[in-house]
Amino acid sequence: MQKPCSIFLLLFIICHSLFAQQISGPIKIHPEKRFLMTSDGKPFFWMADTAWELFHRLSEDDAKMYLDKRQEQGFNVIQAVVLAELDGLHTPNANGDRPFTDLEKWKYNEAYFKHVDRILELAMERNLHVALLPTWGDKLFRNTWGIGPEIFTPAKAYAYGKWIGNRYRNQKNLIWVLGGDRNPREDSQDIEVWNQMAKGIRESENPENRILITFHPQPMAPGGSSVWFHQAAWLDFNMHQTGHCPNYPNYSRISYDYELNPTKPTLDGEPMYEEHPKCFNAKELGYSEATDIRKMMYWNVFAGAAGQTYGCHAVWQMYDFDKEPINAPLKPWHKSLDLEVANQVKHLKNLMLSLSYFDRIPDPTLVALPQPEDEHFVIGTRSKEGTFALIYFPSGKPTQLNLASLKAGRLKFTWYDPRTGVSIDYPKERKNQSTLEVTPPSSGRGNDWVLVIDADT
Repeated sequence: MQKPCSIFLLLFIICHSLFAQQISGPIKIHPEKRFLMTSDGKPFFWMADTAWELFHRLSEDDAKMYLDKRQEQGFNVIQAVVLAELDGLHTPNANGDRPFTDLEKWKYNEAYFKHVDRILELAMERNLHVALLPTWGDKLFRNTWGIGPEIFTPAKAYAYGKWIGNRYRNQKNLIWVLGGDRNPREDSQDIEVWNQMAKGIRESENPENRILITFHPQPMAPGGSSVWFHQAAWLDFNMHQTGHCPNYPNYSRISYDYELNPTKPTLDGEPMYEEHPKCFNAKELGYSEATDIRKMMYWNVFAGAAGQTYGCHAVWQMYDFDKEPINAPLKPWHKSLDLEVANQVKHLKNLMLSLSYFDRIPDPTLVALPQPEDEHFVIGTRSKEGTFALIYFPSGKPTQLNLASLKAGRLKFTWYDPRTGVSIDYPKERKNQSTLEVTPPSSGRGNDWVLVIDADT
């Protein structure tokens, strides 16, 4: 096991940045069905950014600036939509093009899709995968928000899936994401629409370049995509949207999927965004802060997620002063790229990849005593063999641990700071005990820590 103390993490980060392999094919599902891996079988930790309006609102030059920044910050997936949410069928893109030259006859505008092609190429050049939504869900039904228009029937969904699937059948940095912030309605054709779109994509695919498919829902308890599509052969991994309220026990959604049969990877594809109005109520509750975002990220991953998505409220909509703001973004997108957590996501990714990646399992028994599901909830994960454990403390509260699942012998404790990626030895090695009370280096809101326990000494 690579030990995630500071010197090993530093070497890992340097080597990873200098010698990262070019994308040779789409990501795959690991044989044990819990995690994702690269086309050549190496660990792939999904660390995505939410850029729903990327193709619709950004010029090529702006897209280059955006992708350069996200690559520099350690992201490896960009989530974006072809038929975009914000009047994507009628408001032209940055080049003045719409997706269709004739919407009633479904005549595609090649100029619009060449812009999508180019941004996919730019992402590929930067070793970034793109989680590509063929359409936002308002094109199926508007609900109480969304502009639409509603254009999809099962037949049209199949035809569009086949067309767009064929266009990108050889794209090596793609993941398909159906849904687009809509849950299928009861007594409707919604499920069949998505099944038919998936069927069209699958029938068009290159078998030697098989692209994974998932589904992006609205917030849904207890599950996400698994509620409707877990048994569908086309759904390769599950995705959640856990919404935009702080301190929601989002780890429970991941835990729900983790127990399902058949086994499929799962992750949170839309948690609370950074600088988002809490519960859409900025006036009374204010905006999300970095500690709110980090907490949800570590909770999800330690509960068994195959990665994590990040989002910034101004960036998803690519808001600028000439655009209508959605839910009161605080500043333009290009001024929001360097927010605190955007520069901290790499610490989570680096920590997880510094360990024996495919051996990791969630383990709630690492916390000895029952605890309320509140903002202080402590959560643990470890290797199957008990050679290491990671325990996340959202607010640094003293907690009694149960280390019986770890290998007997001497344990090395390291504190890992999710804010900086710095590791410190605290305390020194100690003999394994079945229970042990641990106090993090600091406590209070924003003082989150990961205890790394190495039992393979």
